[in-house]
Amino acid sequence: MIKTSLKLAFGLILFSCIISCGNKNSQEANKDMASKKENDSIANDTYRPNYHFTPREKWMNDPNGLVYQNGKYHLFFQHYPDSTVWGPMHWGHAVSKDLLSWEEKPIALYPDNLGYIFSGSAVVDKNNTAGFGKDAMIAMFTYHDPKGEKQGSDKFQTQGIAYSLDEGKTWTKYQGNPVIENPGIRDFRDPKVFWNEEKENWQMLLAAKDHIQFYESDNLKKWEKLSDFKFQDNQELGVWECPDLFELEIAGTDEKKWVLIISHGGESSPNGGSGTRYFIGDYDGEKFTTEQVQSKWIDYGTDNYAGVSYNNMPDDRRVVIGWMSNWNYATTTPTEGWRSAMTLPRELSLVKDQNGYHLKTKVIEEISTVSEELEMEQSKSEDGITINSRELSNSIISFNAENPEGLQVTLSNNSGNEFIMSYEDGTFYTNRKGSGLVDFNEKFTNTEPQEVEIGKVETLKVKLYIDKSSIEIFLNEGNYAMTNLVYPESPWNTLNIDTEKVTEIKDIQTKKVNLILMDK
Repeated sequence: MIKTSLKLAFGLILFSCIISCGNKNSQEANKDMASKKENDSIANDTYRPNYHFTPREKWMNDPNGLVYQNGKYHLFFQHYPDSTVWGPMHWGHAVSKDLLSWEEKPIALYPDNLGYIFSGSAVVDKNNTAGFGKDAMIAMFTYHDPKGEKQGSDKFQTQGIAYSLDEGKTWTKYQGNPVIENPGIRDFRDPKVFWNEEKENWQMLLAAKDHIQFYESDNLKKWEKLSDFKFQDNQELGVWECPDLFELEIAGTDEKKWVLIISHGGESSPNGGSGTRYFIGDYDGEKFTTEQVQSKWIDYGTDNYAGVSYNNMPDDRRVVIGWMSNWNYATTTPTEGWRSAMTLPRELSLVKDQNGYHLKTKVIEEISTVSEELEMEQSKSEDGITINSRELSNSIISFNAENPEGLQVTLSNNSGNEFIMSYEDGTFYTNRKGSGLVDFNEKFTNTEPQEVEIGKVETLKVKLYIDKSSIEIFLNEGNYAMTNLVYPESPWNTLNIDTEKVTEIKDIQTKKVNLILMDK
C-alpha cells in the first residue's frame, strides 16, 4: 500500500513537472516569438534606427538622469506616452550594460499636482546624505506647473526630487517638494547635480533664462545659492538650457580644466536651430570663470541638442548622450508611431593646441565590440572610389584623405536621393536638400548647405556613422562633429568618394553594426 502510494505520488509529481516544464517552455517560446515579431517590426520600420536608441512608441526629447549603478547605465528621457508630439512630460527609462543595447523600462516619473516632470539629473547617494537609504538613486528634476504658466505667473517652474531604492525600478517623490522655489524667473530649470570631491557636498547647476546659477547642499533637500555665470554674447542666443559641469585632464599633461556645457533653442547653433556650446575655464567650488571670448560648439550639425554627461561613471570617463533632433522641426519628422532618437554615446576629451583648449568627441570604444566587416564591393577610378553595399544604412565608414582640397563624398540610393559632404578652402560642407523626404517642414533645409570651418589641413580624417535616418560625422578624430537627420526614400547603398588628382584616399575601413536595439 505504501509502495503504491509512493508510486502514485511520484507519478503525480512527475506529471506536474512535465506540465510545468511544458507551460514554461511554451511561455518561453511565446516570449521568443513575440520578441522576434517585434524585432522584425523594428527592422522593417522605414526610419527606425538600427543602432540608435528610440522609444518603443510616442514622443521623446531630452536625455535626463544619466547615471551608472551596479553594472548598468540608466537613460531617463523626456517622454509623452500619449502622442508623437510634445505633451505633458514624464520621465521615460531605459537601461543598458554597454551604452548601446538598451532595454526600455516602465515610465519612471509621472506628472503630479505640482506639474509636469521636466529635465534633470540623477545621482547615487553612496553615503545616505539625504536619509532615503544607502546607495539610493536620487533624481532631481524641474516641476513645470501648466496652470501657473497659463495664469501668467513667472514662478511656474520649481525643482523637486524623487528617490529609488531598487535601482530605478520604482520611485518615491519627496514629500517636501519643491526643494527649490522659483525666485521669479520664467525659465528656471534643468538641474544638473554632481558630487564635489573637494568640498564633500552636492553641487548643482540651474539654467535661469540667460545665465547659469550654482547651488550647494549637504543633503539634496536644502540648497544654498553660490553664484551666477553669464557670458557676454554679442548677440543673445536664446534661453539657456540643460547645463552640465565637469573637470577633465588635458591630454598628455597633468593640467586640468573645467568644462561648462549649455544648450540653446531658437536659431542659436552655427547652422540654425537648437545647439549645444561649451566653455572651458576654472571652478573653485563656488564660481565658474573663463577667459574664452568666442562660443565653442559640441556639434556643428543641426541635430544634436540637450546633451549631458553620465554621473558615477566607471574609470572617470566623461560620456555624453544628446537628443538627435532640432526644435525647428522635431514635431513634424516623418516617422510613424514614435518620434526622436538619441545620438550615439560620445566620450569627451580635452586637448590644447596653438588655438587654445577645445573638446574632442568620439563615439565610445564599445561600438567596436558590436561591429563586424561590411559586405560590400569597392571599385577605384581616376576620380575616386565607389563603395556599394545593401547594408550602408547600418554602417560605419572611415577613411583618410591626403591633400583633401576638392573632396566630395556622396551617399546615395536607388531612389536618386543624395546626401553630399565636401571640403573646400578650409571648410567642410554637408547638404541634405536632395536626401529624400525634406518637405515635411520648410526649416529642415533652410540652412543647407551646412558648414564648419576646420582650416587648411594636409590630411582630412573622416568617420561616418550611417543609420536609417541619421548620419553622424566626425572629422580629424573628433576635433569636429556634425550630426544630421535624413529621411531617404529607400536604403542607402552607394558611397562615392570623388577626388582631385592630387588627393589620395587611404585606410578605408567599412563596418556594420550588429546590435539588439531594444531588448525586451
